[in-house]
Amino acid sequence: MEFRKPLLSPAASFAGWSTLIGLGARAWVPHPLRAPAYRAFARWVGADLGEVELELGAYDTFGDFFARKLRPGARPLAEDEAAVIAPCDGTIAALGRVTHGTLVQAKGLNYRLADLVVDEAMAEHLDGGSYTTIYLSPRDYHRVHAPTGGRVIAYDYVPGELWPVKPKYATTREGLFTHNERVVIWIDSPQVGRFAVVMVGATGVGNIRLAHAEDSVNWRHAGERRRIELDEPLARGDELGAFRLGSTVVLVFEPGAARLVGDIGASVRFGEVLGEVA
Repeated sequence: MEFRKPLLSPAASFAGWSTLIGLGARAWVPHPLRAPAYRAFARWVGADLGEVELELGAYDTFGDFFARKLRPGARPLAEDEAAVIAPCDGTIAALGRVTHGTLVQAKGLNYRLADLVVDEAMAEHLDGGSYTTIYLSPRDYHRVHAPTGGRVIAYDYVPGELWPVKPKYATTREGLFTHNERVVIWIDSPQVGRFAVVMVGATGVGNIRLAHAEDSVNWRHAGERRRIELDEPLARGDELGAFRLGSTVVLVFEPGAARLVGDIGASVRFGEVLGEVA
């Protein structure tokens, strides 16, 4: 029996699959089909349509529906001003302290902070600080918000792969988050100093949309690393950006700046207490 090598590498296969998913997410949905299609999807993944900002027929594509805003008042922020709030919905996949420049991806697998944030000096500055990793599943609200007030001072866009980021994949692929496309959002806060919010892309989640860079949806097509300097004020809870489909957010703080809480595998929702200013 003759065995033939696969025509595509695993990376190329995932890239093709991701492209198909992305095309599907951008495809226009006829108006009569929108409400039944989105309701069926919500039932399938367990999404809460009671929080949706607009009528279902207003979302032209599945991507628009996926990146939907919340209706006003759906998520009140934690009242304690010293609280660090969850920047998004999701499941806590990792939680701890950066140790010797490394973070835990999953049990038995670590990765370098410098490889994640593509900035050796800032990685050294954040070494010893607290971090958390939040996985966003298809059922979750897919916008990302500021966990504290401050100013957005820079974006570092890093092109990369679009490997799946589900917890079961995170346990098998070394350096997953450092290989995938991502945007490192640098925030300077009077409460916790300088910290990073890293939006990591995944299968079907190219074109991360950023609140302070309208052209960010086109960065993937250029395929180049870029740094954007900014000086944009933020209140706690202000929107930072949006994903399509499932993805991951990594928060990393300076040493001694914030005490993060939670349990691995626990669900969190945007606006809830994720920790407190140290």
